[in-house]
Amino acid sequence: MNTREIEQLRKKFIRIAMLAIFLAMFFLGAAINLTSYFTSRVSIRRTLDNLVAYSDNIDLVFADEEEEDLFAAKGVGVLRAFSSILNRYRHFYVISYDADGEATVIENSDPNFSEDGEDDTYLTYAEKARTRGWTYGRFGAYFYKVSESEDGSAVIAFVDCVSEMHAMTRMLSITFVVGLIGMLITYFLVKHFSARAIRPEIENSMRQKRFITNASHELKTPLAVIRANTELTEMMNGESEWTKSTLAQVDRMNGLIQNLVMITRAAEQEDRTELVSIDLSKIVNESVDPFEAMARQENLKMVRKIDKNVTMTADESKIRQLASLLVDNAIKYCDKDGEIVISLSAIKKGKGAQLSVSNHYAEGKNVDYNKFFDRFYREDQSHNIDKGGYGIGLSIAESICRQYNGSIRAMWSNGVITFVCQLKA
Repeated sequence: MNTREIEQLRKKFIRIAMLAIFLAMFFLGAAINLTSYFTSRVSIRRTLDNLVAYSDNIDLVFADEEEEDLFAAKGVGVLRAFSSILNRYRHFYVISYDADGEATVIENSDPNFSEDGEDDTYLTYAEKARTRGWTYGRFGAYFYKVSESEDGSAVIAFVDCVSEMHAMTRMLSITFVVGLIGMLITYFLVKHFSARAIRPEIENSMRQKRFITNASHELKTPLAVIRANTELTEMMNGESEWTKSTLAQVDRMNGLIQNLVMITRAAEQEDRTELVSIDLSKIVNESVDPFEAMARQENLKMVRKIDKNVTMTADESKIRQLASLLVDNAIKYCDKDGEIVISLSAIKKGKGAQLSVSNHYAEGKNVDYNKFFDRFYREDQSHNIDKGGYGIGLSIAESICRQYNGSIRAMWSNGVITFVCQLKA
């Protein structure tokens, strides 16, 4: 991988890591808040149960010391339970209904409560609670329980849980703020340590490029000597099957070296590409022009279906290289007297384009086209050797498409193979 691909992999890792951490923190925060919520609800229900269960003796909570001692002999636990209620909730009250529907306030901790008020909130809530027919319910911050007897009487207990609700809201806010701060801290830590982690890979990539360049340069010298010695042998002893084979292999080695250099230079250019708005229609036409004569020599028909004024933000040299690779590949493998079609159209105005090159290829029915873009892959060894191919052209074309957030795919139908490139600005 080149430097740009390593950086893209790093960014992808950061996105995945942040998504995983976000989901983990989200579920953790949700678990904490839900636990707090259900714990509060259980506590409120227990309180309501106690208020209803001991509604007959609830006034003893406010009794003087002597009466408290008398009640303590009967049930200290009840007294302590109601004392904790007073400390925990802002207000609570209990209303009793007799068989005739007359309401009596057994206890009320709100000093502003007025039993004579016809529109009093508590009494209004009590009437609504009986009408609902629910055992437990809620009006805003007021939670209630209704306990009805067989004789038609009822007891309704209310607690004002505004402090509980505020506490849950605060916990939710704290969870959100802490989670947000944690995400920001995690992002900068992941970004910093991932940059350090990929530094050796970037250095290895650069060393690999230098090695390929240096090795390619060094290999040219012995190949030049072999060629010179072979040609000298032919001058002295005449051409033979062995000298022809040697020169052919020298040419083949030179071609491989040139393609290795091309791969390295393509990676280097990818790292420092400068993008500008270009006229794709003009560039593709100009790139196809040199291949017209070559196609005529092979008795091939070349057809252009290039839309006008197709523009895109890209590197001009890359687009020229892509078009040349595809057309050159089509000419090499087009069937005799076949037809080559070059098409170009806009995907979205100024946002991308689709370039496709097709040619007749009768032998392509049972070919695995997914491997066409593997570097140095050949479907038919002898066929590729005759045509001078080294199996890297389509690999480079795929790399160019990937640089522009696009893709390339090969399709075969009715004896015609088509390479379709999607390019996005």
